[in-house]
Amino acid sequence: MEQFVIMSNIRVYELANQLGIKSKDLIEELKKQGVSVKSHSSSIDEEIALLVKDILASAKKPVSVKTEKEPSPPVKPVEAVEEKIPLPEKKQVEIKVEVEKESLPLPPPLPVSPAEKDSILSQPKKKIRIGEAITVKELSEKLSVPPTEVIKKLIGMGIMSTVNQVIDPEAALSVVQKLGLEAELIGVESGEGFAEDEDKDKEGLSHRPPVVTIMGHVDHGKTSLLDAIRQTNVAAKEAGGITQHIGAYEVEVKKGKIVFLDTPGHEAFTAMRARGARVTDIVVLVVAADDGVMPQTIEAVNHAEAAGVPIIVAVNKIDKPGANPDKIKQDLSKLNSHLLPEDWGGKTIYVNVSAKKRTGIEDLLEMILLQSEIMELKANPQKPAKGAVIESKLDKGRGPVATVLIQKGTLRAGDPFIAGLHFGRVRAMINDRGMKVKEAGPSIPVEVLGLSGVPQSGDSFMVVSDEKKARQIALLRMQKQREEGLGIRARVTLEDLYKQIHEGVVKELNLVIKADVHGSIQAVTDSFEKLGTKDVKIRVIHGAVGGITETDIMLAAASNAVIIGFNVRPTDKAAGLAEKEQVELKLYTVIYNAIADVKAALEGLLEPTIVEKVTGKAEVRQLFSIPKIGVIAGCFVLDGVIHRNTDAKLIRDSVIVYQGKINSLRRFKEDAKEVQAGYECGIGIEKFQDIKVGDIIEPFIIEKIARKL
Repeated sequence: MEQFVIMSNIRVYELANQLGIKSKDLIEELKKQGVSVKSHSSSIDEEIALLVKDILASAKKPVSVKTEKEPSPPVKPVEAVEEKIPLPEKKQVEIKVEVEKESLPLPPPLPVSPAEKDSILSQPKKKIRIGEAITVKELSEKLSVPPTEVIKKLIGMGIMSTVNQVIDPEAALSVVQKLGLEAELIGVESGEGFAEDEDKDKEGLSHRPPVVTIMGHVDHGKTSLLDAIRQTNVAAKEAGGITQHIGAYEVEVKKGKIVFLDTPGHEAFTAMRARGARVTDIVVLVVAADDGVMPQTIEAVNHAEAAGVPIIVAVNKIDKPGANPDKIKQDLSKLNSHLLPEDWGGKTIYVNVSAKKRTGIEDLLEMILLQSEIMELKANPQKPAKGAVIESKLDKGRGPVATVLIQKGTLRAGDPFIAGLHFGRVRAMINDRGMKVKEAGPSIPVEVLGLSGVPQSGDSFMVVSDEKKARQIALLRMQKQREEGLGIRARVTLEDLYKQIHEGVVKELNLVIKADVHGSIQAVTDSFEKLGTKDVKIRVIHGAVGGITETDIMLAAASNAVIIGFNVRPTDKAAGLAEKEQVELKLYTVIYNAIADVKAALEGLLEPTIVEKVTGKAEVRQLFSIPKIGVIAGCFVLDGVIHRNTDAKLIRDSVIVYQGKINSLRRFKEDAKEVQAGYECGIGIEKFQDIKVGDIIEPFIIEKIARKL
């Protein structure tokens, strides 16, 4: 007799365990019975649990009854039918064949002209798939024409080539079109023709472990929590609190495996996403129970939300005096309505843990596995491996080394592969425990040796047919990068927003808002979101107080967003990164101007006719108080030229403190009209005395730009 234990209240996943079914299936059954539950950790009462048990038990009975009744028809009629079948069958077949032979004589062959013959041969409109690297010989084989025919077409295009030469995919596409056929360009990530598309084979899919990233504010216990999970003292081995390892760890628990990405934080998480790598399935947000929601907590939430990754909140340090888990729930719910806890009617799982005391760890792991069960994470392990580079380095003894997270297929020793701009053959694979392995399946992280160079984090990794093909693709990618500069994809800008909307490129305008005060952020967020139209939705993915940082640029790059700043400036590194990643920065001092610009951009009426051009930059290094004149800033000119009687902005910690005119400019004791970069000078700002050491003085001029048509 099956034992069935029910308390007064039971959680859905506990009942599912007792019944031996999946939580997802149980939730579906409850919905059929009119019982609405939020998720697998929702509670149901004893009566409902017993009702479900009876329904599932009775559902099994008809199956056994049906199988008993199936062989019940009497045997004799079957034998009688079998005796009568053979003779009529033979007659029918013979008659049918004779009729076909008599009534359907073969027609005489009709004369076909060469032009008609060509049109008949190209009747099946089969698309030729052209990868990143293809030789003349390979293209001729795909087209079923002699290589000389392909070479002739290339010469006609001004390209001289040999049979074994690799040609540009665009050139190959032109050849195919000149021969009257259709073709499509595919990248190595799309399959490249080396392996069948994953979508065509759904049968080989099997469950894969979830990949989890731990995020949160500094000192809230991210590494300590991972340490508690792995049962080893990682934190003590680290230098300066910076994580140093292969970047990912595989953890074995009773109900399955979980892979943790131990990146230094949301910067690495977003940098990988900016390069097109979506490797994380679940984010665990660590918040200290005695501290609460901090700036980096908010950033982590916004980055996870922008990536569309589910969040599980781990409320850490509950053993400390003053710990208040309910306050954390309240603060996070106010911050983002999606973070409303399950026990308050929301959908977000909260788990109380203590990394120091190692309490609540099992509950956290169980919740991660339950979340992954609902997500139905699957991959085909039988295919050639595809994945993403998590970390990479140049090791003195081993050469270029990359930590790769396998996402599909299985990677084996000896496999040829392409990783970003580099290629190679798997010389050795090392797992997170430092052991050599011969193969690695979906969701498994391994260090790979045998690369031609060091790839970047987030680069795609894929096994190809042979090393020669991998080399060809890598060389073509390098050549393209040289030709196209950094090869950055086109970013959305306010100037061409209207055009992109009507071409169907942009369906959602993402914005990152940075300001000097909180009030500006809330006011502008509400105003922007109301500007959305039927064609495009406006979404503020992140808003915070302070200057524009590299993290903001990476988030904007990953989400194809425009950054709007109010009375703030980007740091030097952030400005350089924005230029490199082609992220648009729009800086304002008046909120209404920003709202008017976005509205005009949506309507196609934006006229960027007036812009501020920064002409120089000087750092305040010393202060002098001169009678009857006031405070003079002793400065060093970092960049450009400082001119007297020009408008300037005084910037402190990347925030604009004051805007006024440079009314005094001196070199030693002499007045100067201008001072070049690399020289010292004294600067006086009209009607402003509150200058501090470390401030930046940024003169600018207003330029009129011709209207864009």
